[in-house]
Amino acid sequence: MFNFFKNKDEQNKEKSQNNSNFGILKNILSKTANSLVNSVTNSITGDKLVDEFELEDIETMLIKADLGVDLAVEVVNKIKDEKVKSSQLKEFLKKEFSEILDVDKEEDLKFDKNKLNIYFVVGVNGAGKTTLIGKLANKFKKDGNKVLLVAGDTFRAAAEEQLEIWSKRANVDILREDKADSASLAYRAIDLARKENYNVIIIDSAGRLQNKFNLIEELKKIKNVILRKLDDAILETILVLDGSQGQNGLSQALVFKEAVDITSIAITKLDGSSKGGIILSIAKNLKIPTKLIGTGEGIDDLAEFSKNDFINAIFD
Repeated sequence: MFNFFKNKDEQNKEKSQNNSNFGILKNILSKTANSLVNSVTNSITGDKLVDEFELEDIETMLIKADLGVDLAVEVVNKIKDEKVKSSQLKEFLKKEFSEILDVDKEEDLKFDKNKLNIYFVVGVNGAGKTTLIGKLANKFKKDGNKVLLVAGDTFRAAAEEQLEIWSKRANVDILREDKADSASLAYRAIDLARKENYNVIIIDSAGRLQNKFNLIEELKKIKNVILRKLDDAILETILVLDGSQGQNGLSQALVFKEAVDITSIAITKLDGSSKGGIILSIAKNLKIPTKLIGTGEGIDDLAEFSKNDFINAIFD
């Protein structure tokens, strides 16, 4: 997505940055790699079939890494059924994880520079949603796009203020109106974008799970407004998940999937966590691809998720 329309020098610079990003990703996923791969493969040596006791240990380790019980059991059963030897275990897991993540041929966010691109961002309060929006706006702005943020979380006043701070940091415009109806604000934002030639809109939304019914109804209303005014615009509905929450993230994803058709996942706060297995669990259970990953606290610390980079970061 972010390297469209760049010349050769810019692409070479991007390649160098991507190598740097891989190093950052590898560091972020170090604890996940240890719990998801190293603790499994390093504890089982030799060139014999993996035995029953070892299979139980592998299942326990995979569950601890937040693959989830069902997926962990499925992987262990495959190891048993396919008569995997200890020496083959690492390559077997690498292949399995790669297939699990292969839920969408297109890893990048949908984007067309010549059309209006709408990104509807959802997630619970505290997941890092506002920060993710600010970083994404910054990426698009640096790539020469005209960006409009929409302060759709009108329930929580601090959310609008925080988003305005990020809009200033990213040097992009914002549409906000205290206590406005979020769906009406989204409606006006799309009209404004077409009138003023914005080609990127990023719409924030409420994330209060305390009242699940009200949240779902509000999100449905916003999504329906967007769909009615979509025409030939591009739409992505992004769910932001706190990577340190593990399987709780899967529960959250189910709530938001019930409300709106999630098309991609953005993972934040994976650094310092061993729960990166949630990426695999979501891909397996919900068939939704992870497309963005936070790599730090700075405004530039956002990377496109790559299945190959993820696999290489935890296995190599």
